[in-house]
Amino acid sequence: MSTLVFGHKSPDTDSTGSPILWAWYLSEVKGSDAEPVLLGEPSSEAAFMLEKWDLPKPRIIDGVEAGQPCVIVDTNNPAELPEAINEADVQAIIDHHKLVGGLETKGPIDITVRPLACTATILLDLMGDDAAKMPKAMKGAALTCILSDTLEFRSPTTTAHDTAVAERLAADLGVSIPDYAAEMFAAKSDVSAFSDAELLRMDSKEYEVGGTKFRVSVLETTAPGMVLDRKASLMSAMTTVAAEDGVDQVLLFVVDILREDATLLVPNDLVKTLAEKSFGASVAGDTVVLPGVMSRKKQIIPNLAL
Repeated sequence: MSTLVFGHKSPDTDSTGSPILWAWYLSEVKGSDAEPVLLGEPSSEAAFMLEKWDLPKPRIIDGVEAGQPCVIVDTNNPAELPEAINEADVQAIIDHHKLVGGLETKGPIDITVRPLACTATILLDLMGDDAAKMPKAMKGAALTCILSDTLEFRSPTTTAHDTAVAERLAADLGVSIPDYAAEMFAAKSDVSAFSDAELLRMDSKEYEVGGTKFRVSVLETTAPGMVLDRKASLMSAMTTVAAEDGVDQVLLFVVDILREDATLLVPNDLVKTLAEKSFGASVAGDTVVLPGVMSRKKQIIPNLAL
């Protein structure tokens, strides 16, 4: 039985590219049968990566069977994984997020969690000298993942090691990082084809604060106006998405990559209170700008309070 390699639901660039990278390594270097799969449609930037580097889109699955061998990358949170994940045969976890707890395995497994900005950086470290064997498409995917997760090194999660690995990949590929990042962010910013509900789920994670369940959505863009022009319909859709997804409230942070800030939509008093208690913000309308806030992992989730 093939080992399935996958990341979190609502797959962003890292959760699309990292399964491809690790499945390649397991298959081509380690000689085991591995397949990258996705737990949903890839984001617009992830779709750009697949097209740019001529990579086939991994098969999308909606669950795992009991005993299914698998490797989890870019998450360790059961809420972001198939419902039956604890019945699967999880063989390894490779991640860069805080430990959440709740995963159970059939036996001892390999776990690698490192304080780096991107899972792809960790994967290349684990590959060691074998990373040099990656074909051009794999190097391109790795570079895209790192530039995406670091927002071209603007994110506070960025480490010197992430930067060095990305610069080495870019040099190998003959790619200009500023030019390529601009292409990536343009693809990320074009959300015109997505419905409001799709935007709210596109890059989102579930998180609980004091018994209140949130879907925390982040849209990173160089054209925030394209999203904010839709704020009325987005706030209306939040009620439907929350009900369908079993959460109390959807939070939407629109991150302006170039200005390095985030705009939080404020549809009601609950979110107003959260913005004031979490970020010390003064809210006087249906949006609030949060200067310097760019990272859900480092700046948003750890600060959420009611």
